[in-house]
Amino acid sequence: MTSILAFDIETIPDVAGIRRLHDLPKDLPDREVAEIAFQRRRTQTGSDFLPPQLHKVAVISCVFRSDDGIKVFSLEGEEADVIQRFYEGIEKFVPQLVSWNGGGFDLPVLNYRALFHGLSATRFWEPERNNYYNRYHDRHLDLMDVLAMYQPRNNAPLDEVAQLAGLPGKIGIGGAKVWETWLGGERAKIRDYCEADTANTYLLYLRYQLLRGVFSKSIYEKEAKILRSYLQELNKPHWREFLQLWNEA
Repeated sequence: MTSILAFDIETIPDVAGIRRLHDLPKDLPDREVAEIAFQRRRTQTGSDFLPPQLHKVAVISCVFRSDDGIKVFSLEGEEADVIQRFYEGIEKFVPQLVSWNGGGFDLPVLNYRALFHGLSATRFWEPERNNYYNRYHDRHLDLMDVLAMYQPRNNAPLDEVAQLAGLPGKIGIGGAKVWETWLGGERAKIRDYCEADTANTYLLYLRYQLLRGVFSKSIYEKEAKILRSYLQELNKPHWREFLQLWNEA
């Protein structure tokens, strides 16, 4: 079978980059540096959501399905190492990438950050007919973009689509609290939140394959059960919450 790699990232403001761009004092606290960037962005756009080049990757979470089974894991640590390991996975396994708004956010952030760090992502940038970076090719499947028929006005949030599909939806801190949680030193909460988002994305991918007729009902149910059984074996608090919501849904 073709390996499937569903992924999601969580980010924090790139305070070092913001300091450099706006010539801010080195001793200005990170919280204040970020707030300056938020205020500038609000003035420009009405939203404090920073452009992709000013996001720093905190964690990349993945669901990897292959002939060897299924695995859920997160890449954490120094940003350059985290991103390089992600691209090395693509290099080694050449998987089908699956995301929710990955073309609109996750991959642009990863690409900018890889560029800044001087990293290598040869396989990702291969100029093949079916490649990872063309919007209308399927080596990277951005589920949100495809289901919206490539019309931004039809985009929908992952949490709502997952819940309406009878899936758990988001759990944990929520995207708006990632920065505060990071400043508080509770990085495990960010990882757990990101992993749950990735599991929702993977389950929606399974439903999408059922929708397309690639999976029969029995194959869909088998694949969903494989993930459920794996999460049960992990027996971690965030997965227990995830499974409880899944059962209730």
